[in-house]
Amino acid sequence: MASSVHIDIGINGAFLTRRWERPENWMRLTAELGFPYHEFCSDVLDPFFSGDASYQADTAQAVREAAEHHRVKVWDVYTGVATHRFHGLSHSDASVRRRMATWIIRTMHLALAMGAQRVGGHWDAVPAEYLTDSTATEQVTARTLVQFRHLAEQAKALGLSALYNEQMYIPSEKPWTIEEAEAFLHGANDGRVGVPIYLTVDVGHQAGMHYGLEGPDLDYTAWLRRLGPYCEVIHLQQTTPDASHHWPFTPEYNARGHIQLEKVLQSLESGFAQAGASPLSQVLPPVTQQVLVAEIIPGSTVREETLLRDLETSRRYLRQYVPEGGLTLSY
Repeated sequence: MASSVHIDIGINGAFLTRRWERPENWMRLTAELGFPYHEFCSDVLDPFFSGDASYQADTAQAVREAAEHHRVKVWDVYTGVATHRFHGLSHSDASVRRRMATWIIRTMHLALAMGAQRVGGHWDAVPAEYLTDSTATEQVTARTLVQFRHLAEQAKALGLSALYNEQMYIPSEKPWTIEEAEAFLHGANDGRVGVPIYLTVDVGHQAGMHYGLEGPDLDYTAWLRRLGPYCEVIHLQQTTPDASHHWPFTPEYNARGHIQLEKVLQSLESGFAQAGASPLSQVLPPVTQQVLVAEIIPGSTVREETLLRDLETSRRYLRQYVPEGGLTLSY
């Protein structure tokens, strides 16, 4: 029996951080830029740092109302910069792990209030002390998997549909290799009772050559072929092979960068066609919906008018490959 996946484009809300304060503007700009899906960035509304519980609840409700008014779908809430700065879910002290789990659970509540069904990101940096000790690394990996499985159970109880973990490009932010990503997905989903735990592949997170990686781990098309079918969200950025620049898809940056959307779609099509042969499909069926999220993060000195122009140009570039209403890949 033939299967299919519907693919469309969206935008990550990191471009709003420190610039626009009002939920009406967040959703209005998303609509005016031409993106039907919005991946809400937690730096815009952080469960620990953005006001009190009353403010957060009111703001989340305002996001939901503005999204409905402007016909934007808030697909998920994703971590911004803040949680990348901490030893969180893998920390040896249980109080630190609980604190990060509390952050995630509060974000789940905010996501639901906004009308989103999914929460994703990265909540951890494995301490360097553990990375030089194979036994300690195994213990950290096992501890982190327990955390994810527990969070997936809580997400299901709250009414969410999925939890995401983003692949990275340094050994302290796992998974950073294709093998680690496959092992994580299998360990997180085998026999689970919570929501599915998917990966997020970022096409700019293959810069592991600085720590000695080589071969397919440095190739975004290899990541998409192997793991794209297990991603409801793919992060798109223009960048060079040795860095994660989060550039827009403008003629200037397309000439400097190496990400090509035709290769992205070709790799995804190949990946879905081969997914049935992957052991992962036994514990995590390939996704049926996928959003290609433009995760474009401007520098602080980029003027607002330049930023919005670049984002609109990026949307026009993406729409050359993904038409209005999205496309369906059958396999």
